Amino acid sequence: MRPKPSRTLQRLAAQLRGSVGKAIADYGMIADRDRVMVCMSGGKDSYTLLDMLLSLQRSAPVSFDLIAVNLDQKQPGFPAQVLPQYLQGLGVPWHVIEQDTYSVVKRVVPQGRTLCGLCSRLRRGALYRFAAENGISKIALGHHRDDIVETLFLNLFFGGRLKAMAPKLLSDDGRHVVIRPLAYVAERDIERYARGRAFPLIPCRLCGSQDHMQRLAVKKMLADWEREFPGRTESIFSALRNVEPEHLADTRHFDFAGLDGRRVAPIAPRDACRAPAA
Repeated sequence: MRPKPSRTLQRLAAQLRGSVGKAIADYGMIADRDRVMVCMSGGKDSYTLLDMLLSLQRSAPVSFDLIAVNLDQKQPGFPAQVLPQYLQGLGVPWHVIEQDTYSVVKRVVPQGRTLCGLCSRLRRGALYRFAAENGISKIALGHHRDDIVETLFLNLFFGGRLKAMAPKLLSDDGRHVVIRPLAYVAERDIERYARGRAFPLIPCRLCGSQDHMQRLAVKKMLADWEREFPGRTESIFSALRNVEPEHLADTRHFDFAGLDGRRVAPIAPRDACRAPAA
């Protein structure tokens, strides 16, 4: 029998559940009769995501089904039994997709280059195929608030784009709706919750040792900012929810050329309206 969680962990769980529930409501992430696929990597984020969705499933005003799905990428030494044992213990429906993306990535990507780009594309393709074949209406990913802010700066610094991760999006082919219910949750709170719940974490050995990755540099920058100016990451995320296109410079999203036609004619000064003296 699982030991009763401490009061601190119970309060943290309630806080996370509230944040997840608010994100789901704000973005209309889950509808009645949805079949939600929870993508499980074996990391702290996906375990927390599944916990929160299972908890909300019991009290949500809509009825939805959950299925936990893991992609076994055939990485050497991957403990294939950990997730199935954990999911069986929860009693949640689950499935493991077996696809050797590891060999493909190692063969294609030159030595010393970042592996995450190709790895994520292959992983996404495998998950999308499973979703299409199994009547999945929503694909839930474990990205949290810090991931979203880090992605903003990655695109800003290295891609020349003002772009982050949307809490809810339609896939490029228009066939899949992807949701990120942890969008309002800070990574530090997920770390605390994962420790308290003692999740059987599975580290990613494919790219985890690539300390030169651009994302790690951005993560360090944000951590330094947060230490010096607590609350800055939350403020940046808030900015993503309060965008004013007319104060940026993208002509695709604001009609700058049409501003002249929208100008209100100035009111003539009062003196200019008086009749000239006789």
